[in-house]
Amino acid sequence: MRIIAGSAKGKTLLSPPDARTRPTSDRAREGLFSSLESEFGSINDLAFLDLFAGSGAVGVEALSRGATLVHAVESNSEMSRVASANFELVKSPVGKFKVIHSSAKKYLDNEFTFHQAPESGFDIMFMDPPYELPNSDITDLLLSTVRGDLLKHYGIIAIERETKSKPFEWPEGMEEIKVRSYGQGSIYYGGYSASVLP
Repeated sequence: MRIIAGSAKGKTLLSPPDARTRPTSDRAREGLFSSLESEFGSINDLAFLDLFAGSGAVGVEALSRGATLVHAVESNSEMSRVASANFELVKSPVGKFKVIHSSAKKYLDNEFTFHQAPESGFDIMFMDPPYELPNSDITDLLLSTVRGDLLKHYGIIAIERETKSKPFEWPEGMEEIKVRSYGQGSIYYGGYSASVLP
C-alpha cells in the first residue's frame, strides 16, 4: 500500500501484521477521496475522523492531502502502533494527528472525546468496520454521532460495507447521499437531512 496523493505521495505504508485485518483497497481509497474532494473542493483545512482505522491508511491519506486534524480510532493495540508509524511518514506543516486506542463505540460515547474533537465537529467521518459487524451496530454508531454532535452540519459520513450485504438504516435526521461500489466493497455516503439543518 502506498500514499496516493499529497505531501507524502508515493511513500509505502506499513501493512497490517494480522491477516484478519482488511485494509481499504487502493481503488476504494482513491474513489473515496475523489468523491470527498468533489464535495468539498479539497481536503485542505478539514477535520477528519477515521473509525476502525486499522493501519491508518485512510487517515494518513487525509493528512497527506492537507487535513488539519485527523483522529484515527483503532481497538487493536498492535494495529494502533502500525497506524502511528504510518502517520509519522507524513511531515505536514499544518496537520495534526492523534491515534486513539479505543473501540469506535467507546470513542463516540466518551465525554472525553467531546473535549478533544474540533469545537464544531468533524467535516468528514469514515467508518470501515469488519464486514461481519451487524447493520444494527452501524446504525447505533450513527446515533452516537448524532447524540454527540460530532459531525458538522454539512459534513459527510462515509461507511465501507461489503457490496453484497444488505444496506443499513440511517437514523432519523440523517440520509444517504450516494453509494459507490469498488468490487467487494461499497462506500455509503450520507449526512444530516436537509429537514434538520439550520
